Amino acid sequence: MYSLTEKDYELIAEAQKAIHLNYDEENYNHTVGAAIRCNSGSIYVGVNVYSLHGACAEQVAIGTAVTHGERDFESIVAVRGKDGEEIIPPCGNCRQILHDYMPQCDVILLANREYMKIKAKELLPFSYKAEK
Repeated sequence: MYSLTEKDYELIAEAQKAIHLNYDEENYNHTVGAAIRCNSGSIYVGVNVYSLHGACAEQVAIGTAVTHGERDFESIVAVRGKDGEEIIPPCGNCRQILHDYMPQCDVILLANREYMKIKAKELLPFSYKAEK
């Protein structure tokens, strides 16, 4: 794990903005925001879509980036709460997706009360990898 840069804090702010603008206080359908920075420098955001089989904010952000032609990813972060005050780690399903799509991508999270970055592949040791 290693420390955050100014660009990382900018990415966190984008995730916070996404959830602040879309937080659903009535039904709690949108409670997490995410932002992903691509190697191109572009940033894409997403919010979770809550349902029985909903999509996490990270998945929505990744899908948006891919839809715009991005394939190389630098870093990703997810925040929870009306103003995105809590940085949260990816769930198990997101860890698998990050491992499959972008194992070298930095994931920003809170560890030992400090904001840190870790490579996506390190979040899922002994992961399943489909043979192609």
